[in-house]
Amino acid sequence: MTEHAERSDADAPAPAPSANGAVTPADAADAARLVAFGLQPKLQPARDQEYTELLRRYRDDPPFARLADAVAAGLGLVVLEVSPRAGMAVTAAEDSVFAVRMSDYARRTSADGGDRFLHGLAHLAVAALAFPRPEDLADDGYIGRVTVNGVDAFVRQACRRLEERAEEQGENTDPATDTPGLEAAWRVWARRSATGATKDARRLAGSTTGIVGKAVAFLTDSGFLQRTGDDNGGTYRTTARYQLQVRDMAGSAAMAELLELGVVPVTDGTPTLLPAEHTDDLELVADAGLPFHS
Repeated sequence: MTEHAERSDADAPAPAPSANGAVTPADAADAARLVAFGLQPKLQPARDQEYTELLRRYRDDPPFARLADAVAAGLGLVVLEVSPRAGMAVTAAEDSVFAVRMSDYARRTSADGGDRFLHGLAHLAVAALAFPRPEDLADDGYIGRVTVNGVDAFVRQACRRLEERAEEQGENTDPATDTPGLEAAWRVWARRSATGATKDARRLAGSTTGIVGKAVAFLTDSGFLQRTGDDNGGTYRTTARYQLQVRDMAGSAAMAELLELGVVPVTDGTPTLLPAEHTDDLELVADAGLPFHS
């Protein structure tokens, strides 16, 4: 995390003059260019000389760094880190034109608006499975690995744990089928087919593995995951940008609730269910997927 990114907009000083006494149009253009590079999440700094030079300038030239931070803030972007490892890693603030909202994402991926609960849960599960421990998020060298089938199995085990808790507390586990909005996301997921059925063995988009597949495809397109193989429905590894994104959101209540269920993953993406310490029963929060705004 750079010292520039940690300052709030209100605390950040105005861009200081360059060596000749004033911020020049060329300085502003370079700062905007750096932010533009940051908005290309798949671009690796090591493969672009101009990007590398602008990152070096950001590190070595504080006035330029403040100018780049100001450009990002003006676009509604939050700078998470600026480094050779992650490039200029930015995330969209809630009011940014670049913000992606779960409701919009769900409409693009399913005709049923109610499925946005499932899409949010899929993104939440990918993040929890990729970085299950606080030390994983803290270690810059850690690489998380997930599979589509592993994420689905992870959520289904979490569903079973939540169902057990509901039954122990005498809660209604069979809400009216004509009021899906009243169902908790885990109940909807548990009832949904894992793959669906097609003549050519393709997974249906509305199946739970189809929903997970859409989530990891989005994260791959966004530079957060890299596909590494086809086993188990598709295998993926995390990027530095995704670690920063999840680190920024790790304090969310929904993430904590999912991890507290005691569904502990291992490194190959295969989940295993271990006894969890007693915790208060909590419902998963709707629209809690990463990296979306509700």
